Amino acid sequence: MSVIPAMLSACKNSPFHEEPDAGGQSKGRASAALHVAASATRYPESESIMMAPICLVENQKEQLTVNSKALQILDKISQPVVVVAIVGIYRTGKSYLMNRLAGKNHGFPLGSTVQSETKGIWMWCMPHPTKPNYTLILLDTEGLGDVEKGNPKNDSWIFALAVLLSSCFVYNSMSTINHQALEQLHYVTQLTQLIRAKSCPRTDEVEDSSEFVSFFPDFIWAVRDFTLELKLNGHPITEDEYLENALKLIPGKNPKLQNSNMPRECIRHFFPKRKCFVFDRPTNDKQYLIHMDKLPEENMERLFLRQSENFCSYIFTHAKPKTLREGIIVTGNRLGTLAVTYVDAINSGGVPCLENAVTTLAQRENSAAVQRAADHYSQQMAQRVRFPTDTLQELLDVHMACEREAIAVFMEHSFKDENQEFQRKLVDTIEKKKEDFVLQNEEASVKYCQAELKRLSEHLTESILRGIFSVPGGHNLYLEEKKQVEQNYKLVPCKGVKSQLRNVMHREVNKVPRTMQPASDGADRADLCTRQPLEILRKFLSCVP
Repeated sequence: MSVIPAMLSACKNSPFHEEPDAGGQSKGRASAALHVAASATRYPESESIMMAPICLVENQKEQLTVNSKALQILDKISQPVVVVAIVGIYRTGKSYLMNRLAGKNHGFPLGSTVQSETKGIWMWCMPHPTKPNYTLILLDTEGLGDVEKGNPKNDSWIFALAVLLSSCFVYNSMSTINHQALEQLHYVTQLTQLIRAKSCPRTDEVEDSSEFVSFFPDFIWAVRDFTLELKLNGHPITEDEYLENALKLIPGKNPKLQNSNMPRECIRHFFPKRKCFVFDRPTNDKQYLIHMDKLPEENMERLFLRQSENFCSYIFTHAKPKTLREGIIVTGNRLGTLAVTYVDAINSGGVPCLENAVTTLAQRENSAAVQRAADHYSQQMAQRVRFPTDTLQELLDVHMACEREAIAVFMEHSFKDENQEFQRKLVDTIEKKKEDFVLQNEEASVKYCQAELKRLSEHLTESILRGIFSVPGGHNLYLEEKKQVEQNYKLVPCKGVKSQLRNVMHREVNKVPRTMQPASDGADRADLCTRQPLEILRKFLSCVP
């Protein structure tokens, strides 16, 4: 297998490359650890770095649940994700192969007994070794066909979830691809019953199943402990040719033959992009096979190491980012939403539906986009507006600029808002916020103008309260001082939209109590100077233009 030049450096640092140290000894594992540590620097500060796997989908008493702690980790990953899932019969070394991809001896648990070690679906997130702006997510699934399970349907759901969540699906089996191996892969024949592409599927199931190809993962068959020669009719063949030959349909219309052909047909139909890797036994030492995590690389078969390196190199180079229909890129937080949506559908007795999952994803992200955009509008308005503004138009100009920015923020973080439902929600939200800013602007104007008028009329108010104008001729003095206050008030800058004296004072009039009844009929204007001072103050406040 050829390896592109860009991969050589990565492979050199991979867990499958050995460099001699100063003493001439292999230090492959140390190199792998350095490789993973160096890759970790590619994560943004906000992203999560996992030192060990965590259960993503728990399987307890045949009930599937999504682990909230795993969701918290995924929610912090905003990068596109390359998701590699491995599925296979229990006790066939799936977890060990995933640990090799992670560049670790330990991680996914390796069992040494006949009991299945992994339960549910376990997840390990790490920086992608060769794609700086991507996150690699490894999914290790519990073994299929465990005799301790009571309900075989449980295996079918684990298989379906691995297909739905991954962008690269690895099927792990032992020895050879024969009739028995294909029979054990019968889960693939149930996919049309376990997964729906659309919420209202076509009556023609085959036509509906054709939708799957657009979002199903690439398929890799890993054959472990392979002891055969790669030859066909006496001629050497590649691993891929070996797989394609095994998937050839057996001619004939016998029902048994047709049943045998079903897994072949489904693999060929659902997974047009296929790859095969065969692996020799890593060692002939049974004790090491029981404890593979303790097996030093120098004790492994060289061919197995080379095959493992080819497998990992291919995954790192060719495994694609997870996408949904119409090219929707899946990030870590989106993957968490998909997992919850699919598991909820299973637990409710339904079938995971991609269209419904995308709708749920769109609703969640578009709601968050509305909130993000509305927050941006509020923050920018608060930063740019200085209350009170001289005119309402000045405020509206800032509003329109902030609204345009908010809509741009929404468009950046939303998707599939086909009927502009969420964009309309944003516009409505911004309109309400604008009205609130208008009220704040008016309140600020009134408050400022009241404070300025109070300052300018302090002498006049004091004179009224002291009865200075309650003398013959005092009314003329009062009018002169009142006019001066009004002129000074007009010169005050930046009074805002409520700068008219009548607007400013109408609240103040009622603050002055009526301490006596109005003058009797026939009293002339000079009587103003003989009234109580508080009544005179009320008159002043209510008569300003």
